[in-house]
Amino acid sequence: MAIIETKNLTYTYPGASKPSIVDISLKIEKGEFVLITGPSGCGKTTLCRTFNGLVPHFYQGEIKGEITVAGIDTLKVHTYEMAKHVGLVFQNPENQLFALSIEKDVAFGLENVGVPREIMREKVDWALNLTGIYDLRERSPHEISGGQQQRVAIASVLAMEPEIIVLDEPTSFLDPLSAEKIFEVIYDLNKKQGITVILVEHRLDLTAKYTDHLVVMDEGKVRFEGNPREILGSEETRLIGVGIPKATLLYKMLKKEGLNLSDTTPLSSEELANQILETVRQ
Repeated sequence: MAIIETKNLTYTYPGASKPSIVDISLKIEKGEFVLITGPSGCGKTTLCRTFNGLVPHFYQGEIKGEITVAGIDTLKVHTYEMAKHVGLVFQNPENQLFALSIEKDVAFGLENVGVPREIMREKVDWALNLTGIYDLRERSPHEISGGQQQRVAIASVLAMEPEIIVLDEPTSFLDPLSAEKIFEVIYDLNKKQGITVILVEHRLDLTAKYTDHLVVMDEGKVRFEGNPREILGSEETRLIGVGIPKATLLYKMLKKEGLNLSDTTPLSSEELANQILETVRQ
């Protein structure tokens, strides 16, 4: 059974002249690593806000269609109830950090739902270790780097042990190396903990290799959905304005020039390099 399912979901913000998302029907299976991409203003963030009930409960507006998340109709259940199932990591980690120490920030959500102290200690330590920031636990979140802050934001969400983590462009303030480290953490959580990951990201050079389910949006609609290699290898996706990974573009150019490469579209420079090596050895 799908962990998230939407049927003909359409939503318009209060006072807006047209909907932000239009007629979206989507199925996300438990344990998938889903990447949602598309040009700016295409409705990616709005769609993610429906997954934890921020749309429509917090933002109000008009919503039509159906959505169930972890078996719950989010249109009928309040946002704080959904927080037990869906964790949301924002674009700017500073929006999520406000306590005097990192461990207090990570414990905040657990305190809110009344988790006993001993269990809270275990969960906080587990989340800090998993994100590699246990040694920073007594530091102030405002004394550390952007990459470390993003790890704190992820740890705060993880401590709640949600079934689904939604990350809305979580590395847009980071350099590529720091971003890569964050994506490695997220990928590990998906593979080792079985957490369903939904990542909104336009930097496909860094992220395409991790995903097994790609969703391309444009003008509030889902244009393409499914296997990332097929979608990113197609000309239509590039024409929408999606930042196709450079390795994928170079692969297509080399194939066109007659280089006898594998039929598997590469999503990263490592994959392309391996294909070229194979061809050279033949």
